[in-house]
Amino acid sequence: MLIPLNRRTLIAGSLALGASGFALPRIALAQASGTRNLLFVLLRGAADGLSMLAPVGDHGLEALRGASLADYDGAPRIGSFFSLHPALTEIAKAAQAGEALFVHAAATAYRERSHFDGQNLLESGGQVPYAAKDGWLNRLVGLMNAAASGEPLRALAIAPSVPLALRGDAPVSSYAPSSLPDASADFIARVGALYESDAELASLWARALETRAMASDDGLRNLRDASANGALVASLMRGERGARIAMIELDGWDTHANQRGAFARQARGLDALLAAYRSGMGDGWRDTIVLVATEFGRTAQLNGTGGTDHGTASTAMALGGGVRGGRVLADWPGLGTNQLYEGRDLAPTTALESVLAGAVAEHLGLDPAQAMARLFPGRSAAPLSGIVRG
Repeated sequence: MLIPLNRRTLIAGSLALGASGFALPRIALAQASGTRNLLFVLLRGAADGLSMLAPVGDHGLEALRGASLADYDGAPRIGSFFSLHPALTEIAKAAQAGEALFVHAAATAYRERSHFDGQNLLESGGQVPYAAKDGWLNRLVGLMNAAASGEPLRALAIAPSVPLALRGDAPVSSYAPSSLPDASADFIARVGALYESDAELASLWARALETRAMASDDGLRNLRDASANGALVASLMRGERGARIAMIELDGWDTHANQRGAFARQARGLDALLAAYRSGMGDGWRDTIVLVATEFGRTAQLNGTGGTDHGTASTAMALGGGVRGGRVLADWPGLGTNQLYEGRDLAPTTALESVLAGAVAEHLGLDPAQAMARLFPGRSAAPLSGIVRG
């Protein structure tokens, strides 16, 4: 039976596909050993949550998005109130299998609608853009390493340079395929000989060669191809020597014009990437969580060019073998004129920081309060619970 969708109502088990209720958060010391994996996918450009997961049960949607509602005829339903974008076919299958969870009307504490500032706050985890110089993912690596003995866990950015979310004191590496010809074996051996007398450089060189070898196993060279991209990330994370924490960025979500076509193209790419990643992780999928987020949402009303402008709340996703999926978590604010934030945006009712902190705490076995305080300091919101199976 569907729980009524009133403001201040948390939609949970009623929208489940075979799931019910919330699990109590697990409280334990961090363990850097083991094979728990975390992949953070940042959708740069402000992905439209109302397109990603359309609230077709809200009568206000027709007045705002009437021109695009036909896209959701026959689209996969998550409960009776929301429809997933039809391009997200593999994510829909994951939801049907109970391995994909959606959090709607979510936003960080940022409200000014600048891509640069919004991304900086989301990646740094700070309260004010540019105040923090390190990122929440790097602080997570440090938290895990501090509570564990032995070799630090591997953290990796799939990018030409390390994004802010992974910058900080904890050791992190990056990897991006190059179109340049491969270096010869003789050249690599000579560089190794130069570094062998320096313990730090020798260690960094050895890890770089290991990452290169793992990536080359699948012969993947082109980050522009979404499926190859997902398989590449999996090749760098699976197995005992794989990275435990990784991040990848997907650009192109700034849909100011022709949103129906532009969003569909982006959504197909995201869907293909996550499907290939899930397949590539194999048995490791059951110990993996993927968190997908964007810096903010978009306007509820389509503009004159069939696009949307910078908004506020959007949709976040959590996927993985241990996720309590098939559900939408939403304190639904409504789409009536008086219910929109500043008369134009989907109103934020769930702190995105609480989603991220709650998910990583449950998945990695951290104290949720400690994770929230360390990763997103100064926040009053409690970490969201019930994302991962107990």
